[in-house]
Amino acid sequence: MKSMPIAFDSNNLLDPTGWHILRVLQENARISFSELGRLVGLSAPAVAERVRKLEDAGVIAGYHAEVDPGRVGYSVLAIIRIAATGLNFSKCAEAVKRMHEVLECHRITGSDSFYVKVMVPSIQHLEALIDQLTPYGETTTTLVLSSAVKRRTIEHGPEEPLDAPAEIAE
Repeated sequence: MKSMPIAFDSNNLLDPTGWHILRVLQENARISFSELGRLVGLSAPAVAERVRKLEDAGVIAGYHAEVDPGRVGYSVLAIIRIAATGLNFSKCAEAVKRMHEVLECHRITGSDSFYVKVMVPSIQHLEALIDQLTPYGETTTTLVLSSAVKRRTIEHGPEEPLDAPAEIAE
């Protein structure tokens, strides 16, 4: 299957240097332009211009601090799946948008309608949150014990081949 061309290709924003810039910035968004330029082989002004163009094109959508949930009082991470029906889709989405405990909410396919990632300080708080969601449909909740992948950088474009699967040690 032929992949769709990337709209920004004509500006050479996503050439190998552009991808290198993106990889470095995803790992450390606070890096100086001079250090970033040294890593990717450009001058500080040239790399600053490349970053500005990536921002203007919407490729770089923002810069964020990573906060340790446990250090700010949130010890419970859970996934709540909601099987909403009929008119409850939009009402459910609006309710979830107002809940500060919600980290992510995705509309999904299958028997469930929404996949909601929440962070709460206690099981009691989680129970109260689930109670707020039950009017919108049946809920299924899963507690997260640990995370094998918390955050992953986007390494390359979708047109590049995938690496072979890693061997699983027995």
